[in-house]
Amino acid sequence: MQVADYNLLYNTLSFAIATFGASTVFFFCQRSQVAPAYKTALTLAGLVCLIALYHYLRIFESFNEAYVVINGVITETGGQLNVSYRYVGWLLTVPLLLLELVLVIRLTREETFSLGTKLTIAAIIMVLLGYSGEGLVNADQLHERWIYWSLAMFPFLFILYNLIIKLKNPISKQPKNVQSLVSNSRWLLIGSWTIYPIVYLLPIFDPSASYVNLQVGYTVADILSIASFGIMIYLIAQRKSDIGA
Repeated sequence: MQVADYNLLYNTLSFAIATFGASTVFFFCQRSQVAPAYKTALTLAGLVCLIALYHYLRIFESFNEAYVVINGVITETGGQLNVSYRYVGWLLTVPLLLLELVLVIRLTREETFSLGTKLTIAAIIMVLLGYSGEGLVNADQLHERWIYWSLAMFPFLFILYNLIIKLKNPISKQPKNVQSLVSNSRWLLIGSWTIYPIVYLLPIFDPSASYVNLQVGYTVADILSIASFGIMIYLIAQRKSDIGA
């Protein structure tokens, strides 16, 4: 690892920790500013950021244990940057992110339970399949990484189908002052989640792609899909609370 790579990853992880820490405090404090119907969505937004904060602290800790800088030279200590923390975090946060959107739209109780259950199961399967192939980065393992990526795309596409098609009608019935915001939040989630499979494929299409590129790419996607998405959920909840929707 070069010094520039070390600094890039160090600063990216540090920025993510600060972002998730501040977001956690913000979302929990803002629960009192929204109607009771939306407090659960804000609670989930805070929990998602708290979960991400904890796992990024563990990733950062393992990073500092794996590398040290001595006289401007990066030295490996024999430790390992543990990416398992990232996947454990996603196993919890990905389903909760989907539930945030479902709850803030305010479907019927039956629709919320049915859709929430389906999306949660699909999200868990997607993350587990991704984790199974994450460590396969050697030249003779890349075909297996491709297989796991392909398998993970099935639940991923199922989730996209529900976000794009199934939620189209409920979104069209939202109050006019939040309709575009709800739609944009959905597209933010879709767009940020598209980054993950692209980054996952980097070792396959570009074997020279550094480990740092993968981690930075995942971190940027996390900031967008967790903190930025949470802000949009808050804005929707606040506006709907103001008009009593």
